[in-house]
Amino acid sequence: MLEAAIKLQKTKKYIIQGLLFFSFFILIYTLLDGLNMSYANMVLEYGTFLVVINIILNVVMSLLSAILMNLSTAMVELKGKEGKGSSFGFFSILFGIFTYGCTTCVIAFLASIGIAFSVIALPLAGLPYKLLSLVFIVIGLIWITKEIQHGKCKVNIANS
Repeated sequence: MLEAAIKLQKTKKYIIQGLLFFSFFILIYTLLDGLNMSYANMVLEYGTFLVVINIILNVVMSLLSAILMNLSTAMVELKGKEGKGSSFGFFSILFGIFTYGCTTCVIAFLASIGIAFSVIALPLAGLPYKLLSLVFIVIGLIWITKEIQHGKCKVNIANS
């Protein structure tokens, strides 16, 4: 069934959908970086190398998240149900918002739901947390690929 899911990825619908997902995720990850520390400030404090790593990670995470969402959509089309691995992309974004996102936004949000703690100054402009988000996405990709490989197609039985 994985071959069928990969074949679907080459159709116009999935290419457009993948580009939209990629654009959405790159916007989210870049916005989270900007809320944490602008790239200009990051260069001054940590150097150009960290900015380049952050931008490369944003592109990689956005691409992998788009692939994850496209595979999840293909699985729904092929099997008739969504895979459990597709939620890891969401966890990655949620994790990003709560850790390497804008600290004042997180404090205000958590305080509004009754949680009064904050994230202490994050090392390397939140890079370790971004790497952990990447791990979540990779786990989701592995999980959804296994679900597609070992899944069974939906069967429509017609009464005779």
